[in-house]
Amino acid sequence: MRQHNLQDELSQLQPQKEFFVGIDSDGCAFDTMEIKQKECFCPNFIRYFNLQPVSKYARETWEFVNLYSKSRGVNRFPALVEAMRLLGEREEVKARGASVIELSPLATWISGETKLGNPTLEKAVRESGNALLILVLEWSKKVNRDIEEMVHGIGPFPFVKQSLDKMIPLSDLMVVSQTPLEALTREWKENRIDRYLRIIAGQEYGTKSEHLALAAKGKYPDEKILMIGDAFGDLKAAQSNGVLFFPINPGHEEASWERFYREGFDRFVKGSYKGDYEDSLVKDFKKYLPELPPWKTN
Repeated sequence: MRQHNLQDELSQLQPQKEFFVGIDSDGCAFDTMEIKQKECFCPNFIRYFNLQPVSKYARETWEFVNLYSKSRGVNRFPALVEAMRLLGEREEVKARGASVIELSPLATWISGETKLGNPTLEKAVRESGNALLILVLEWSKKVNRDIEEMVHGIGPFPFVKQSLDKMIPLSDLMVVSQTPLEALTREWKENRIDRYLRIIAGQEYGTKSEHLALAAKGKYPDEKILMIGDAFGDLKAAQSNGVLFFPINPGHEEASWERFYREGFDRFVKGSYKGDYEDSLVKDFKKYLPELPPWKTN
């Protein structure tokens, strides 16, 4: 299978440098999260799932799940399930008698699949013929077409390029993302920074935890592996592998990258990163991503 071949690429990577750094892309290296979620994902969420009568609440719910909460950066399919669940619980939606689609077939597919992308969903559609999965696949493909059409000309955040230049003499670098590979490759090549990377791993390669486990774990000492990310999924991927994490704080990306460039990477390579320094960064990071939506806390 194609997916096994992709994961083999990660398994077969061998260290060329002393250190390894995994870098998330959307919202972390590139300021692409807002435009993708607000202009591509959310309008199609409303259109395909007939949420026009509650579009205001659908938009607020989608943006909370994908931009402004602990689930920020989650794969699109679990995000769809979570957004629909939260939307269905909202009193405003119930008061309007709006119909919220039942997504249990999608949740079942997610529970048995780690490589959550269109190729594996297409396979599930062929095998099951399930109407809900067909609809979700159509939605996902339309999102990809809209992203390809709309998202271009967006460069990396300030201090990303400087940080790549600083890291490359000592570190093997890799993109660790849940974005489709085609979009990742286009964005990194468009900005001529793909040359820094050993490999670009998107959703087709599996989860972020799998990316780090296959590409780096056991090949470098744990304290010489670092994940840079802007979402709890990035933190989870690092922690599940027992490696280090540097947060890019949502809404404060430039300051985060400047801090990484000026002190974070130096601490990483000098062995003074783990412990109080990392703990303080993670503690601060968690403040930016709440667990409960504002309509449940207000």
